Amino acid sequence: MVDTVLDRSIALGYGSPGLRLRRRMPGWPADGRRMDGRVVIVTGAASGIGLAAAVGFARLGAQVHVLARNRERAEDAARQTRHRLPDAAHRVHPEVCDVSSLASLRDFTRTFRERHDALDVLVNNAGVMPDSREYSPDGVELTFATHVLAPWALIDELTGPLRRAAPSRVINVVSGGQYGQALPAGDPQSERDSYSPKKIYARTKRAELVITEQWADRLRDQGIHVYAMHPGWADTKGVRTWLPVFRMLTRPVIRTPDQGADTIVWLGSSDEPLGNSGSFWHDRRPRPTTYAAGPGKDDDITHAQLWQHVSSLAAR
Repeated sequence: MVDTVLDRSIALGYGSPGLRLRRRMPGWPADGRRMDGRVVIVTGAASGIGLAAAVGFARLGAQVHVLARNRERAEDAARQTRHRLPDAAHRVHPEVCDVSSLASLRDFTRTFRERHDALDVLVNNAGVMPDSREYSPDGVELTFATHVLAPWALIDELTGPLRRAAPSRVINVVSGGQYGQALPAGDPQSERDSYSPKKIYARTKRAELVITEQWADRLRDQGIHVYAMHPGWADTKGVRTWLPVFRMLTRPVIRTPDQGADTIVWLGSSDEPLGNSGSFWHDRRPRPTTYAAGPGKDDDITHAQLWQHVSSLAAR
C-alpha cells in the first residue's frame, strides 16, 4: 500500500525520498548477481543515467560497451567509467554510434556481430529533446528516431547475439511522462500535431513502451526478455539543459544519476524479473502502464500501426 501511494503521489515516488523509503520496506528485492564474462551495451552512455548504468554493470564484472554519437564522447564515457572503477578499465569499451542514423546503427551492429557471438544485456537509454522539430539523417522526426526507431533497429539487428546469450535482457529506458500521453492514431511521428518538446518527448516514450511490449511477445520463445523502466526524476545533463525550471523546482528531491540507474542495473543482473518480460518497471517493481486519470489506454489498432510504421522505416 505504501509503495502504491508513493507511486501515485509522483513527487515523493519519483524523487529520491521514494527510493530511500522503498529500500527500507520489507520485500525490497536483493541486488543482482555478479556478471563476470557477460556482455552489455549501453546507449547514451556519455553522461547521466547511461553513464551511471555503465558503471553499475562494470562494477558487477561485465564487459561494457559504452555508446555515444562521436568518438570524443565515447572516449570520455569510457574514461569516466574507468576513473570510477580503475580495476574495470580493461572491461570498458568506447563505441561510436549515432543512434538517430540507421546507417550508423547498422555499421555498429555489423561490427559488433563480427566481434561478439553473444550479447547478454542491451540498454536503450539514448534520449533527445530538441527545442524545435528536427529530423534525423533518414528524414525521421529526431525524437522518434532516437526513442523509437533506434531501439527497434538495435533489437532487430542484435536478436542473434541476444538469443545466443539467453536468458538475455533488453531494457528500454522510458519516462514517467508517458503517463500523460496517448499515441496519435494514424500519425506515429505526430506530424499533424503542433510541436512541443515535452509533449513529443513523452509521446515517443509512450511509443517506446508499446514497442517493448510488442518485442517481448515476439521474442519470448527465444529466451530474450524485454523490459521498459522509468528512472524517476534524475539530475542529468538532459534535465539541466532541456528542463531547467523543472530541475529548479525538484532540486530538493531530485535523484542522482546512480539512483536513476538502479533499476536498469538490477533488471540486467537479477533473475527475479525473468518471468515478467514485457513489463514496465520503476524502483525494482512492475508498474501499471496507464493511470485512471491519464489519457487512456492506446488501442490495438494504433499499436499495430506503430509497429508497421517503425518496421517499414527500419527496412529502408
